[in-house]
Amino acid sequence: MLLGLGAAGGGALLAALPSKAQAQGQADEPGAVTSLQDRQPYLGIYQAGVTTPRQPMGLVVAFDVLATKRTDLERLFRTLTERIAFLTQGGTPPVIDPKFPPPDSGLMGPVVAPDNLSITVGVGASLFDQRFGLAGKKPSQLVRMPQFSNDALKEDLCHGDLMVQICSNTTDTNIHALRDIVKNTPDLLMVRWRQEGFVPPPRAAGEKQSSPRNLLGFKDGTANPDHNNDVEMKRLVWVQPDSSEPAWAINGTYGVVRIIRNFVERWDRTPLQEQESIIGRHKPTGAPLTGKAELDLPVYSDDPEGKRTPLDAHIRLANPRTPESLKNLILRRPFNYSNGVTKSGQLDMGLLFICFQSDLEAGFAHVQSRLNGEPLEEYIKPVGGGYFFILPGIADKSAFLGQSLLEATA
Repeated sequence: MLLGLGAAGGGALLAALPSKAQAQGQADEPGAVTSLQDRQPYLGIYQAGVTTPRQPMGLVVAFDVLATKRTDLERLFRTLTERIAFLTQGGTPPVIDPKFPPPDSGLMGPVVAPDNLSITVGVGASLFDQRFGLAGKKPSQLVRMPQFSNDALKEDLCHGDLMVQICSNTTDTNIHALRDIVKNTPDLLMVRWRQEGFVPPPRAAGEKQSSPRNLLGFKDGTANPDHNNDVEMKRLVWVQPDSSEPAWAINGTYGVVRIIRNFVERWDRTPLQEQESIIGRHKPTGAPLTGKAELDLPVYSDDPEGKRTPLDAHIRLANPRTPESLKNLILRRPFNYSNGVTKSGQLDMGLLFICFQSDLEAGFAHVQSRLNGEPLEEYIKPVGGGYFFILPGIADKSAFLGQSLLEATA
């Protein structure tokens, strides 16, 4: 599904571009890179970046909206739509009088490559205040992200009126896209916080990247629902007409972002047997403690006392695999992150957790309530993030992001 350029700024699309591969693999495997000519569609009933195969590099940035008038909010959504169209499809920025600031940062060179870029936009609960007349149409479960029992949330790393998830093959493409958005919305947006992340490439011949390893060294996401299964995605991820959500929100989804610090020094000094008991999987293979291969299904029915898989193991609490827990499944799309060193000399790294679901209470909120108090909490500390509603997609070239919301509140 390749779409032509449909953006302001104009320019010719790239028929063939030099390879910038960082890893070899199938295009549908997270962490796999082919070339700068990879292109994601930006038009459709859903936004890209949710069920899109996870790119190697991710970036989440939250903004405060500076606009104070409804007309300016519409201008913001239209501008974002235009920039998304150009950046994701690629092309040549216009040439202008050099006495004026250039229309592009030049980070990507004279031609902007699509580089498998997807840009996903969500709105926070704070956007539905009295500024724009949106209060009566707020998604039914959209609230300010609460502080859970193990959280140490930093206010300057949380929440926001608007969230943009930027993912591509390379870090410079993500940074270029962010700078482009900031440049084109100076009176409309102000960055509140941002976090970059990455997905590890395949490390061994034949190793599947559907579950890359996190910075604790364990495969992460083995039990994720199949993002290629349209029926399953409609059940779990995309808001449907028969839901309790307002009509404008159909084909949107709830996005949860959590910046989770990993205390890797402490973890690396923990015995392997204890690590595996905490997670519920064998570290080398990713297999459940009741199996031999990564994709073996965990078996709990004949282990009521947790003698093989502890009752408080992470995977058992997160997904107890009962008929009732089927409605609690979420689509996870996380990235690892590394931010350098803290003032106390510890490595500042962890998980940029991202997940999507059509029912926030049945999804992330319910799963997190089961995880509260788990043994893994000794080694992790959530410090930031937020809840956002991912807007429905851009239906065609005449449409713009947020159009259904603005029309519903006109």
